[in-house]
Amino acid sequence: MRENQTDLSYHIKLKRKQNQLTQPELALKAGVGLRFVRDLEQGKKTLRMDKVNDVLKLFGEELGPVALDREKLLNDE
Repeated sequence: MRENQTDLSYHIKLKRKQNQLTQPELALKAGVGLRFVRDLEQGKKTLRMDKVNDVLKLFGEELGPVALDREKLLNDE
């Protein structure tokens, strides 16, 4: 995984390829722009969650909270 790529960006790209979709096809099916799909797959830090969910819906998924080790987070400061 590239340095700026996130788990989400990797996941989206993997799902797109598993479903044999090009970036333009994914953008069209999800109702988002091609630029948004490219930004998403490149791990852009600031993206609209509603648009991310529009893409994830195609794969039967959506964003949600993920539990983290709070103690570890507090001690890493």
